[in-house]
Amino acid sequence: MPSASSGRVVIVGGGIIGSFCAWSLRQAGFAGSITVVEKDPTYQYSSTALSAASIRTQFGTPTNIQMSLFGAHMFRNIKAVFGEEADIGFQEKGYLILGESDQIAERVAAAEMQCAQGARILALDPDELGVRFPGISFDGVGIGTLGVQHEGWFDAWSLLSTVRRSARQHGVHYVQAAVETLETHHARVTGVGLSNGEKISCDFCILAAGALSGRLVASLGIALPVVPKKRTVFCFKTPFRLENFPMLFDSSGIWVRPEGDGYIGGIQPPAEKDADADGDFEPHHELFEELFWPLLATRIPAMEELRLHRAWAGHYEVNTLDHNGVVGAHDELSNLIMATGFSGHGVMHAPAVGRGVAELVTTGEFRSIDMTPLGWGRIRSSTPLFETIVY
Repeated sequence: MPSASSGRVVIVGGGIIGSFCAWSLRQAGFAGSITVVEKDPTYQYSSTALSAASIRTQFGTPTNIQMSLFGAHMFRNIKAVFGEEADIGFQEKGYLILGESDQIAERVAAAEMQCAQGARILALDPDELGVRFPGISFDGVGIGTLGVQHEGWFDAWSLLSTVRRSARQHGVHYVQAAVETLETHHARVTGVGLSNGEKISCDFCILAAGALSGRLVASLGIALPVVPKKRTVFCFKTPFRLENFPMLFDSSGIWVRPEGDGYIGGIQPPAEKDADADGDFEPHHELFEELFWPLLATRIPAMEELRLHRAWAGHYEVNTLDHNGVVGAHDELSNLIMATGFSGHGVMHAPAVGRGVAELVTTGEFRSIDMTPLGWGRIRSSTPLFETIVY
């Protein structure tokens, strides 16, 4: 085993998670070689570039809250971390998550837990919501929880470009290729075989291949329950304006937030239409008129008047066990470190995951945030750590 500051690291996947892992290794003092293998340097279909690029502390899992707080602090101080040229357009306008009357006690308890972890969440009744957010109908709403700090949205492409550029400036090498094989010997990953015929040896292999992670390690007999699920984002314009419009998660299942001079939003497809994506990036166009628009107009009546400009689809890396990320070393292949399966919250948690992975490589343990609840053990034993707040 190489020392904590040397050796050869190969990172499978150069999106936001893989790039933060690489950058964080250098920040942690790792002086060995770091190679990031990314099949598409344009990131045209990457989950990072196609995401809604938001961050929230309203989670049901304390570890997720801690990771979000770390990310929010970095986003707020992005120039201090990456230099004056860094700008990700962080809009700290909060999440408003609506619940029905039978969810009041549950949601109040969740807000108290989140605040105990360091989040700043208000629990508001319908009258209070109506005063804060005129023009939004709160009929049928029992409670709304609003993050008044550490929540909002940003430019994911700018964040990826910033951390990737800094990683390269610190000697991280990016290779354009697809990883086709993981080579093992004596319960260790010894290298990766690439689509260009090359092989790269390694002392540590970090799996950050997003939605394709499960299929990549299946050849090793590893049953990682991470699959690609298609999620569509609709971009539209409407006359409705509200200065303090937050990221709105409605109890109906829709979400919507401002974007430029318009809005973006979406809704998950019904289960019968939510097959594994398998390279399919065609938006679920039918969801707009069948589900999204009617529900949106019910919640915000003025948005019945709107014009759809475009739609795009990206892939969630869904952990079908419990919708939480998998972070940590495999129990049999000890130098295979997982950083995948974040089920839609990978972009917001990338800074914390990168730091956690760097700590594992350089010290053998998590030092800052205890991410052991997200480890491989629960996958092996099929013991879910359910994330209860999922969109």
